[in-house]
Amino acid sequence: MDIKGRLAAGALKLIGKLPLHWSRRLGWLLGQIAVLTRGESLRISRINLALCYPAMDPRERERLARDSVIHTAMTGFEVATIWHQPWSHSEDQIVRVRNQQLLCDGVDDGRGVLVLMPHTGNWEIFGMYLATLGPSTALYAPPKIASLDPIIRGGREATGTTMVPTNMHGVRSLLKALKSGNIVMVLPDQEPDMGGDFAPFFGKPALTMTLAHNLLQRTKCRCVFGFGKRVDDGFELVFLPAEQAIYSDEQKVSLAAMNRGVEACIAEAPEQYQWEYKRFRKQPEGKSRIYKKPC
Repeated sequence: MDIKGRLAAGALKLIGKLPLHWSRRLGWLLGQIAVLTRGESLRISRINLALCYPAMDPRERERLARDSVIHTAMTGFEVATIWHQPWSHSEDQIVRVRNQQLLCDGVDDGRGVLVLMPHTGNWEIFGMYLATLGPSTALYAPPKIASLDPIIRGGREATGTTMVPTNMHGVRSLLKALKSGNIVMVLPDQEPDMGGDFAPFFGKPALTMTLAHNLLQRTKCRCVFGFGKRVDDGFELVFLPAEQAIYSDEQKVSLAAMNRGVEACIAEAPEQYQWEYKRFRKQPEGKSRIYKKPC
């Protein structure tokens, strides 16, 4: 194990011993430092927010960018605790669940449920909770730092989620799970490694995964959106309905509806979205230069 791997694994284990409220406070502190040092996360967040909220008052947009950087840091520290502590402790931090019937209806009718989880709030605790409601499957790509793999995999599998590789074998496993009436979790808001097309995201073209559309077409499962919203006393788990258009045979119609579903999740807590991701890096005409650092 290299030094970097040992340090990273050690830091996760150390943070994991802390109560959730303390790991959250440490994340808040690190986020404040990232804002004060005007790092890359803040720079990218500012660019994305200017693209997505052009009519917003610049001062409000700046506040939102700063808050987003802080919340992203808080998520990282929270996750370390959630992965290491018994699930019963994490479950106690869930203060309420909203619209869970949207999921239960799909589970009860045996059609399978595709749950789309954007990078909003704490998606890890949301995914772990889903696995307590029924057999669940999710894609998993091992981290670049190999020593973190057992920590991440162990955390995500703690409540029973089946992790499958991000390749065709994994996709076949997702199809099988949905056809068996199970829950499948997919993160829908990053540029895809396989299968993508452009669709509007906050009115701007964004390379969008086609995986969800293909799963819906091939299995006729139900689809819902969800995320773990950070609140003062823990987490509120939120389920939101998908538009009917997401089930369209037309790929572009379905992808546009999926992105609007992501937008609806973001609208619940814009400051908790991971705005630092380079969502518009690729454009229909080629690679964008919007994220290029000024000389």
